[in-house]
Amino acid sequence: MTKTTEKTAEGLAPELRAKMALALDVDDLVQAVRLARQLSPWFGVAKIGLELYTAAGPDAVGTMLDNGFEVFLDLKLHDIPTTVGKAAGVAGALGVKYLTMHAHGGEAMLRSGVDGLRSGARNAELPDPIAVAVTVLTSDSEAPAHIMPNRLRLAVEAGCEGIVCSGANLREARELSPRTLRVVPGIRARGADNHDQPYPLTPQRAIDEGAGLLVVGRAVTLADDPAAAAAELFSDLDATGGRNDDD
Repeated sequence: MTKTTEKTAEGLAPELRAKMALALDVDDLVQAVRLARQLSPWFGVAKIGLELYTAAGPDAVGTMLDNGFEVFLDLKLHDIPTTVGKAAGVAGALGVKYLTMHAHGGEAMLRSGVDGLRSGARNAELPDPIAVAVTVLTSDSEAPAHIMPNRLRLAVEAGCEGIVCSGANLREARELSPRTLRVVPGIRARGADNHDQPYPLTPQRAIDEGAGLLVVGRAVTLADDPAAAAAELFSDLDATGGRNDDD
């Protein structure tokens, strides 16, 4: 093992930790901070979704940044292009690294969101964030096979640098657009409760199949001992960190 990829009892090496997003799906910022701090050895990204953002608003973003996390703001924006562009601009100025929008909203909406997100960040003198298009909700196991690739192409044409897709679509997404960041939820330890995720993957398999950002929530946050659950979840990662040739 090299020093930069060694997995220790204290958590993951930085390059692996940067690929792990902790889904803070709670409605209390104090609880979210407690979870994030407890699990920080394994997660470099805090995912703030609708529940926490509705409860705490932009304070949730600032608090996670202050605690040393990159922020994945998972609002799945879907509205007219002007509204999405303005909302994305606010998110960019807040300092988020990732922001989700629904690809179902169309190319004009996605492009407005991409432009707004970048403008907001640049006006605040921050690095360019990454716009992430949600192709198909991972709970939608009945979506026709053509939906994901069509929405992936749409997202790329609109300037999105990332997509959210299920584990079942990872290989296809990688083949269609190797340089696009693939965000994958439903990460579970082998044999664990799948909750409502129809296509769960272990961390190692997700990385091997092309995931660039792994989203983990209930698999650790609902555990009696979240830190122990995280250690078990990531115990299958190999010494190389599962690097992909196109990463």
